[in-house]
Amino acid sequence: MIRPAQQTLSQQQPDADCALADLYTADETAWLERMAGLIASDRWDELDFPHLAEYLSDMARRDKREVESRLLVLMRHALKWEFQPERHTPSWRLSIVNGQHEIKKDAASGVLRPHALEQFATLYPQAVKEAGIETGLSEDAFPPDPPWDLDGLLTFEAAET
Repeated sequence: MIRPAQQTLSQQQPDADCALADLYTADETAWLERMAGLIASDRWDELDFPHLAEYLSDMARRDKREVESRLLVLMRHALKWEFQPERHTPSWRLSIVNGQHEIKKDAASGVLRPHALEQFATLYPQAVKEAGIETGLSEDAFPPDPPWDLDGLLTFEAAET
């Protein structure tokens, strides 16, 4: 038997020391467990809807930022691969293959694909800037517009040289 002093926040009952709103701030994981338990028990009227809405919005923003970050890295490495072939390394190739895999997993279909498509052209100038810094090439050495679309980038072949 668990004694009350040994209970974690996630094991406390809703009427215990921490209200759900306080639990959200104090221990997000415990809050998530409590929310999942309430949902599983069909105790809808006890849910912390304001924080649940905030949490879900935060998750959506995080997922979008992750796709943007991965796209940016993949674009930068593909540009380096294309425009500095004399410096190809296995790690660049691996980065391209890994980036393609991660983006395909997250954004090749489903709800994140429209976001990836929407952000693609917007991210390209930053990828050019970063590729220029890493390669020492002028930003003018790269095309003004992306040389691939999303699907082209995801199937870009960083062939061994």
